[in-house]
Amino acid sequence: MQRVYDFLRRHPTWVDGFWAVILFGMSVTMVGANGTGGASYGNETALLVSAGLMSVVVALRRRMPDKMLLLAVATGLGQLVFDGKVNPSDFAMLVIIYTCAVNGPRWASRLGLIGGLFAAPLSQLRWPTVGDISTTGQILVTVFQMVPFALAWVLGDSLRTRRAYLAQLEERANRLEKEREAQSKVAVAAERARIARELHDVVAHNVSVMVVQADGAAYVLDQAPDQAKKALETISGTGRQALAEMRRLLGVLRTGEHEEAGEYVPQPDVEQIEELVDEVRTAGLPVDFRVEGTPRPLPSGVELTAYRIVQEALTNTRKHAGPNAGASVRLVYFDDGLGLLVEDDGKGAPHELYEDGGADGHGHGLIGMRERVGMVGGTLDAGPRPGGGFRISVLLPLKPAH
Repeated sequence: MQRVYDFLRRHPTWVDGFWAVILFGMSVTMVGANGTGGASYGNETALLVSAGLMSVVVALRRRMPDKMLLLAVATGLGQLVFDGKVNPSDFAMLVIIYTCAVNGPRWASRLGLIGGLFAAPLSQLRWPTVGDISTTGQILVTVFQMVPFALAWVLGDSLRTRRAYLAQLEERANRLEKEREAQSKVAVAAERARIARELHDVVAHNVSVMVVQADGAAYVLDQAPDQAKKALETISGTGRQALAEMRRLLGVLRTGEHEEAGEYVPQPDVEQIEELVDEVRTAGLPVDFRVEGTPRPLPSGVELTAYRIVQEALTNTRKHAGPNAGASVRLVYFDDGLGLLVEDDGKGAPHELYEDGGADGHGHGLIGMRERVGMVGGTLDAGPRPGGGFRISVLLPLKPAH
């Protein structure tokens, strides 16, 4: 049975054609009985022609509802003129009124309603009810005959409204799904950018430390084996720290199928800046570190940003300051934020690098710093120091700016 239903849904014109043949057959049968038993159905030719045209209306109602409505109106007027009395094929008027109310244009729907309401009164005027019936009775019969046309239109218009409502809901659901997909893509892109910044900071800092220590170990390997051994231990520790941070960052890309206990470590915070400075000192860069104000807990985003800014600034100092350079790091706690000042007395990077935002072809530099500071609503000022060297000044508010 399901296959039969599917076939009928795929071929609606065949279904309509079947009912058109039924209506036409009933009308022809009525013509054959014309005049028998004292009953008269008017002009047989007009009746047969109207029955054929109304059958066409039923057969093609879904393909061209507005044209079939006009054909039904013309056929009905022809019945009135040529005395083709009401016959079973006139049921097509109800069908086409319903069809136009559901699928037809608005003008066709209104015309169908108006035509249906006028059909019964015109029929009563052309062929009054036979028998002893009062005027009030004829009016009641006319009203009763108008009701099916009104109900057909109301049913069709209600179905049209419901379909429009369901289509609107479906469109809204599709739009919301597309918006969710767009938001997901934006979130993924933002997360990838964050991971890229984190990886840049981790790799740039730790690898630069390892390179400096490896160069120093190779230089003193023959003259001072103990110093070379200490440098190799520093390289080993720095490498392990870099691997641990990279596992934490890349862990957000895992699906959760192969997570291991203890694989992730907390994000760096302000308290670890002193450890970072000690590592840099061990790598051979003298750094003066001072904390001003009263330390207190800060938002995790602010603490991570402060740590990464200091890390990037000291990495740039080792890369660009030149030999015999020194640096200073000041951490200042204000009532409404956290201040950072990182300076060095070296030769600094070439002038065009910080003019272009620090994009030196090997990393993000100042671009990454500005992105980080902007994410927490802070401000960053970077440039050469009077008398030589480079300065990075940052102010991180406790609450993001509106």
